[in-house]
Amino acid sequence: MASEARKARLDRPVRVGCAGWSLPADVAHAFATGDSVLQRYASRFPIVEINTSFYRPHQPATYARWAASVPHGFRFSVKMPQAISHVARLRGAAPLLDPFLHAVGNLGDRLGALLLQLPPSLAYDGRTASAFFRALRRRSAVRVACEPRHPSWFDAKADALLDDHDIARVAADPASIAGADQPGGARHWSYWRWHGHPRAYYSAYPASELCRLAAAATQAAALGEVWVILDNTAHGHAVPNALQLRTLLEQAHA
Repeated sequence: MASEARKARLDRPVRVGCAGWSLPADVAHAFATGDSVLQRYASRFPIVEINTSFYRPHQPATYARWAASVPHGFRFSVKMPQAISHVARLRGAAPLLDPFLHAVGNLGDRLGALLLQLPPSLAYDGRTASAFFRALRRRSAVRVACEPRHPSWFDAKADALLDDHDIARVAADPASIAGADQPGGARHWSYWRWHGHPRAYYSAYPASELCRLAAAATQAAALGEVWVILDNTAHGHAVPNALQLRTLLEQAHA
């Protein structure tokens, strides 16, 4: 019973997961059996980030199947399509939201967040950003995290606009510019994406860096729920790093 209570505390307010649910062979033994890899993944992690939706649409039935295969408290974060962020660059993108939101709506109450990652070349334009976020908010009340990568997004004006539309700014590593490693925008919840350092997507994080992340996430949790996604998936480091991070958080709250 005590271990279950500790697990419940870990799932909130700090939730840890990975980008995708692939399980490297060397840590597969740490997960329960299941009818799918997603079911096995969900036996240890309470959240997952779906990145494939950035490249191609998924059928509504696919989202419904994923939702049915995870526990009640499990949540998905779904990345918005590149057609919105990189092709349209947020301009006139409202019609593109409708098929995407219709499909992800089939996750039901397992849909926990939407992720909008912007290209490094997309500078902040208040009029364009405000029009897009208004269109998004007319269609959905789901929590949204935005990962801008142009320096112009990291000032007080851009931060205030994100907050006005209830958008959390992602805390990313490696940080593209100073301040990008800290959460911003709406602060009632925080979203961290650690991509691998020094080589994004490939590098594993040492214990010292995971300890730093655990401390920062715990501090941010004083303001609300925290999601931490490990995205260093190219060489399979995300899952073991996420397991290490959960252990560090458990030890800190024991």
